[in-house]
Amino acid sequence: MAIHADQSIKGTDVTRIMERISRRVGQVPERIQVDNGSEFISKTLDQWAYDDGVTLDFSRPGKPTDNPYIESFNGSFRDEFLNLQLVPFS
Repeated sequence: MAIHADQSIKGTDVTRIMERISRRVGQVPERIQVDNGSEFISKTLDQWAYDDGVTLDFSRPGKPTDNPYIESFNGSFRDEFLNLQLVPFS
């Protein structure tokens, strides 16, 4: 429902994006499958999830097979779009 690419994403960024999606859709998800990246283990996102009754379902560390669909999407998106769009700085 949203793609946000950046060199560094913080929990506040994820929270802001989730709030924007929730307003547009009119509801929050019951559960979000996340990995253990710093943006997902932040206190800000944890508080947002708690306040809105959203369960954060964490993958086991080092087990990308817990969420193979998103891992596959991320790899394809990077190969087919991001790597083509990013121009190295000189």
